[in-house]
Parts: sequence; structure tokens; C-alpha cells
Amino acid sequence: MPTAGSSQIRGILFDKDGTLVDFNRTWFGITMELAHKAADGDEARARALVEAGGYDWEMEKFRGGSVIAAGTVNDIVDLWHPELTIEEKRARISAYNAYAVQEGSRRAIGIGGLHVTLEALVAQGFVLGIATNDSEAGARATAEALGLTALFSVIIGYDSVARAKPHADQLHLFAAKTGLEPKSIAMVGDNAHDLEMAHAAGAGLAIGVLSGNSTLDDLAHLSDAILGSIAELPQFLEKRAETRPLPVAALRPSPQGGG
Repeated sequence: MPTAGSSQIRGILFDKDGTLVDFNRTWFGITMELAHKAADGDEARARALVEAGGYDWEMEKFRGGSVIAAGTVNDIVDLWHPELTIEEKRARISAYNAYAVQEGSRRAIGIGGLHVTLEALVAQGFVLGIATNDSEAGARATAEALGLTALFSVIIGYDSVARAKPHADQLHLFAAKTGLEPKSIAMVGDNAHDLEMAHAAGAGLAIGVLSGNSTLDDLAHLSDAILGSIAELPQFLEKRAETRPLPVAALRPSPQGGG
């Protein structure tokens, strides 16, 4: 399902985890530690919580669209702690957020070619931003830890807006802060909710990447293009500026492509 927009792209809004950051290598250990806290140290219960959150123990990865892969910390607390009162949940959300900010930035592993790709896009004249269902503080800490802060004009978390992905709020905030129209913005992400936000907000392009937790089939119906990772983005956008956009089928990676 291509986006309606076909105008010149001037801004690029990136999801963070799975798009800029290697999701499984960065977040599996942190998730297990939080699950152990939630389970009061019970290993079997902790594993069950992580599985409920979307981890596939056989595949050793989080499933695309799962609560942990695509949701907010609020969603995780609701899933893991349904017995808590509203005030208790707020306290748990605050504690989990603080841990995620600290550890998520300290252990962040960037996607291959991260710096050179973003620098190339800035050199091409694009305005860059981050829109994540992590907290804004977490996104800023990770950008700082990876040496990316200067490359992004806007960093937006789930708590920066009234409604997180897949709603349009984050992309509309990026548009408002940069002065760009939504139709001149490309949204790049590894989960369906990233691309659903692009459609909801009237973005010019919805670009899926296979560097995170989703499969090609998960993303194809929502994407104008599917790339192996953001490393392919500068060349893709350069070619797009020279020619008419190709249909998504022509842009699918070969079986040997990125994942």
C-alpha cells in the first residue's frame, strides 16, 4: 500500500530500535534483567514474561509487532503487571524507563554503516529525526552514546506526544518542528507501526527495513520500498530523485539480501 505522497523528500524520520540500533543484540539482555526483576528472580517466570512480550526462544529473536519489539514501556508494564494499581504501574513505568535509559544507551549497538549512512544523508541535504516508542530521554541518551546527536534535528519519544505509534502524532511533531510538510517526509522503520504512522500522517514515503524484527511479508503491504537496512538509503533516495519511484516488488532484496 504505497503512500499518497509523491513530492520531493526533504526530511527523513527514523525509528530507533531495529532501524538505527541492532534490536536483539542491544535489548535482549536488558529485557531479561527487567523480567527477572518483575519475576522476583524466578528464572522460569522471567522467561515466560519475555516470551509473552514477543521473544521466540527457538529463533532467538523478538517477533515483529510484538509488545517488546513495537510497544512502549507502558505496554510492557500492562502486560507483565496487570495486578498493579494505576499508581503502582506509574512507579514501575518510571523505574523501567530509568533502567532502559541507562542500560539502553550504555549497551547500544548501531546498525552496520550507521555513521557513514547518516552523514551521507545530511550531506545530501536531508533533515533527519528520530521517532521511537522508547522514551525521549532514552532516545537522546542512545544518540549521544553513539555519537549521533549532531546529525538529528529532532528526537521524539513516545512520551513527547499524546499518542505513540501507529498514530500520526510523532511525524506531525517532526513536521511542525522542522517546518516541513508531511508529504515531504520519509518514514523509515522495521515494524508495521512505523509504516502505519507514515500512512496516518500523510508522509511522502513509507520505507521498511529488514534489519530489525519484521519479515518482508510483515512490511510489504505497508511500504513504498523495502531495503535491507538504512545503509541502502542514500543510494535509493538519490536514484529516486533521478527517476520515478519503482514499485515495491522491484525494490525487495534478493534472498541473499540484508535481514
